[in-house]
Amino acid sequence: MKRLLVKAAVVALVLPLAACSTKGGAETNSTSAGGVQAGTGVTDKDITLGVMADLSGPFKSLSTAITQGNELWAKDVNAAGGVCGRQIKLETVDHGYKADTAKTLYPQIEPKVLGFVQLTGSPVMAALGKDIETDKVTTTPASWSSELLGNPYAMIVGTTYDIEMIDGMSYLQEKGMLADGDSVGHIYVDGEYGANGLRGSKYYAEQHKLKLHDVKITSTDTDLTNVVTGLKGQGVKVILLTTTPKQTGSAAAANKALGLNVPILSNNPAFDPVLLKSPAASALDKLYIVASTVPFAADIPKAKEIAQKYTAAGYKEPPNAGTPYGYAVGAVWGTVLKKACDNKDLTRDGIHKAMQQTTSADTGDLVAALNFGTPGAPATRQVYVAQPDAAAPGGTKYVQPLFESELAKTYKAPHEGQ
Repeated sequence: MKRLLVKAAVVALVLPLAACSTKGGAETNSTSAGGVQAGTGVTDKDITLGVMADLSGPFKSLSTAITQGNELWAKDVNAAGGVCGRQIKLETVDHGYKADTAKTLYPQIEPKVLGFVQLTGSPVMAALGKDIETDKVTTTPASWSSELLGNPYAMIVGTTYDIEMIDGMSYLQEKGMLADGDSVGHIYVDGEYGANGLRGSKYYAEQHKLKLHDVKITSTDTDLTNVVTGLKGQGVKVILLTTTPKQTGSAAAANKALGLNVPILSNNPAFDPVLLKSPAASALDKLYIVASTVPFAADIPKAKEIAQKYTAAGYKEPPNAGTPYGYAVGAVWGTVLKKACDNKDLTRDGIHKAMQQTTSADTGDLVAALNFGTPGAPATRQVYVAQPDAAAPGGTKYVQPLFESELAKTYKAPHEGQ
């Protein structure tokens, strides 16, 4: 994989810093050029942001694409003169979706970065959450659990798994694929990712008197035939998935092979375009993917621009929706960094303050406009709905532009208002 700015490594390259963090979340700050206070990861010339990615684990394709989007954003920003007179640098490590590996890598990379523009995985975020809060390091998780919003330093770009499910189920009902009183099945992977998707489906089911049959699986389960067989016996009208991509392929194949052929609705990480070249390819026509970010081939100006930049960069991996999402995350970080620069405070405290002051981050509809001004609340409740499409670059096309269901508007996230 071609890297424009960074090289994935287990041990990151040492960069000169204006200051280093210390235990207990304190950092030694200094006043730099232009009277701007500089903290960890900031020099007079550079701002270093961390990327803790899954470049070798179950979400490799998604995380790799997000990382590439991060890189394309940094390249564009630097070509335009940087932020606050400084160039953006990305420091990347690969934890392989393993919490233990992430715990080992974190103390190596944390003292070098102002914040994390990507930290992939619910189990990884759970393992590092207390450290992130102690170190006051603003972090964008590539994990969209609303439970993470209890950490004041988690800056989730997009909506959360529970709201994705609420919006997605609303879409299916609006289109006549789901009705009050129906039986639905929800297959979810054990852990915060799966549990948060289930939180949304339970809420929707309660409001619409659905009979919800939930089935918990492990991340290593690969054959879901028996699970789908059980759901068929329970007469489900829809299958919901908060799973890994391989599990999505298995569930879709079983849905067709068993003659169930009901609509399948998945959270955004559950689909990978590689499924379109798998034995499950012919069974994906019933799959709907709900996500905050546009498909790679979306017919909007900013998405088209990023697709062109991706091709020009010479990346070898097949593209997916992670690339425009990674670029969108970078754009949000650019907004926050500019606000911090205007405040003359590029310390970790300054970034946190600037994030809270960001109430309308615009990414050109790569994701909806984002408001980080309400602690504990999702920054948006809007989503796209997409379907697999082998003919489309990136493997998906959207069938529903950005929207927010009425039920999502009134839903209260677990840490909202606290």
